[in-house]
Parts: sequence; C-alpha cells; structure tokens
Amino acid sequence: MAHPTWTCSYRERSSLPTTGPLASYLLRLISIKKTNLSLSADVDTSAELLALAEEVGDSICVFKTHCDIVTDWTERTAQALREIARRKHFLVFEDRKFADIGGTVQKQYTSGYHRIATWAEITNAHILPGPAIVTALHQAANRTIAKYNTAVHTEISASPALTTSHDDDEDDDDEGSKTEIAVESPLEAEDSEERRLSIKALDRKHSVVSITTSITSRTESISPRPQPDFHHDEAFTFDTPTLLARLGEAPYLRSLLLLAEMSSEGHLLTPEYSAKCVEIARQNREFVMGFIAQRSLNKEADDNFITMTPGCQLPPPGQDGKKLGDGLGQQYNTPRSLIFEQGCDIIIVGRGIVNAPSRKKEAERYRIEGWKAYEERIKKG
Repeated sequence: MAHPTWTCSYRERSSLPTTGPLASYLLRLISIKKTNLSLSADVDTSAELLALAEEVGDSICVFKTHCDIVTDWTERTAQALREIARRKHFLVFEDRKFADIGGTVQKQYTSGYHRIATWAEITNAHILPGPAIVTALHQAANRTIAKYNTAVHTEISASPALTTSHDDDEDDDDEGSKTEIAVESPLEAEDSEERRLSIKALDRKHSVVSITTSITSRTESISPRPQPDFHHDEAFTFDTPTLLARLGEAPYLRSLLLLAEMSSEGHLLTPEYSAKCVEIARQNREFVMGFIAQRSLNKEADDNFITMTPGCQLPPPGQDGKKLGDGLGQQYNTPRSLIFEQGCDIIIVGRGIVNAPSRKKEAERYRIEGWKAYEERIKKG
C-alpha cells in the first residue's frame, strides 16, 4: 500500500506536526507556484549561473548549485543569487555531498572560499561517516543562524585635542569627526570584498577617539514555524502573486538532505544503506528535510520526508518512450515515472533544460509535466 504522503497534497503536508519549518515553507511554496521542479545549474561561470536563475526562476521551487565548479565564484555571486531567489521565490540547494568527519564538514560548510551555510538553505550529505555527520552539520547550521540573528553596531567618535598658538590661523569651527559603522549582519561583512564603511579622515587636531560597540539580537527564533500563508478556503481565491506575497521570503533556516539512492548505474548505495539513512533522518527530523532518492522512502505513519530525485529527463517531442542516458552511467526517468509511479516529490533536471534552445520554455515544459503527474497521483487516492 502507498504511504499517505502519496495522496496528500503538498499544502496539507506542510501543516503536519512532523514537518520541519523549512520543509513546511517549501511545501507551501510548491503549492502556490504549482511547481515541483528543481533545476540543476551545472554551469561554469557566475554570469551563466545568474542568467540561468533569472531565466527559469519562475518555473522552479529549488535551484541546485555546484559552487565548486563555478570558476569565478565570489561573495558577490552568492549575494546576487540570493537576491534572485527572493524575487523569483525559490530555495537554493548546494549539492555539496558532505562525507567526512564532523569537525571537517563543519569547516567545509561554514568556512573556506564558499561559506555554503551563509547562502544555501539546503545542502546534502552521505552517511558513510556515521550519524555524527548530521549532528555536526546541524550544530554548524545553528551557529550560522544565531550569528545572522546578531546585529553589530559600532560608533567611532573623535573629540578635539588642545591646540597651540601656531594653529590659530586654522579653522576653529571643527566640531570633531564622528562616523558610524552599521553592519546589518556579520555574515555579509565577514570576508567580503566590499566593506561598506564610510570613515572620514580625522583632522590632526582630533586626537581623542572613543569606540562604542553594541550587539543586538533579532527576535526571529532559530527554528520558527512559518505562519500559514492562506486559510483553507482561500487557496483558490487569490492569484499567485498575492499568495506569494502572503507567504513572504524564505526564513533564514537550514536543512539537510541525506543521499539514500543515486541515479547512476551500478551505484553502491544498497537497500540496507538506504534504510539506515531513513533511520538517521527519523532521529533528526528538525534538521533533516528528506532524501535524494529514486522513490519515496516514507514508510512509518508519521514520516513526511521530501524526496528530491535527479536523473529526470523528457524525451524530445515526438519521441515518447525513448530510453535516455548520457553514456557515462546516468540513467534518466520521466517526471511521470518518478512522481506518479515512485512517489517522489521534486524532480531535479539539469542538462535537459540547461542545454535547451529556450531554457525558459523547456523549464515550463518540465514544470507542467511534473505538476500533471502530481495531480494524477493525489487524485488516485
């Protein structure tokens, strides 16, 4: 028998008590935009990455990146991507596939050149090192969120010093120089190429300097549960822009996907390994959003994990039923086979859209097919 999540709508699943706060937001976003499509943006430059996000952003719910293949990645790339994500309403998923000891993955997640935790709502990991990898990433995520929720305000002031007689011919109207440095978030200032500081050079008569720093915390909780964007009877009353406005921006939260299955031929993720992924996920529901898998892994009554599935491709028009692959072990399935037959929630499409003559049109073709398969699945129940 199929699990209840197969026939339960995304909107209904968003309010279940076992749904984490970021997963709840994502499920409601999917319901409003009517898209269960994630784009895999495997491109080489920041310009290509951002152009792709602009082109297909309206058709997707998740934008998947591999930041380490972008040859000119900078802090500006991350900030620009976040701005597009806010405007186009999608989440960012960095496909990092962490697979090391706890202390190492924490540094890989929050430090180094990419500082993934500061800009990607979702990332993923193998459980090869054991369950401690989930704990380590969760701790790092919480520290990142807590740091974001702390604002620093620094005030620097200079007072006039005593002057000598030979200074009398100079302007005596100087009132001391004062500057304020406001940093909205330590994350945006830390290691940034552009420090938005405006410091007026001190006159030589101003020799007494005082510095005052205040630290305030946002009232936003580390793990708030987003408020409903609409009542049950209003779901079909308002248009999409209105509902998206009610939904608001994505909360500054972080979630993890566990790699339970892969789409490549001959992969070594055995059924026992997949079962262990599910066990670890159930022990970490607050942080683990779901899985990368080829089928739904929800089995127990209170399971409500999101399954994101790579290896999805539509045959070219007029070639329905054609078996697709890339010659490098990748095997493709259609949106219908993954969503309707296997109970997956989000299809991940890469080259099928990226290499299309019109990315925008092809993204819409996938969105329509994925949504059609979902509607057919929930009606079946």
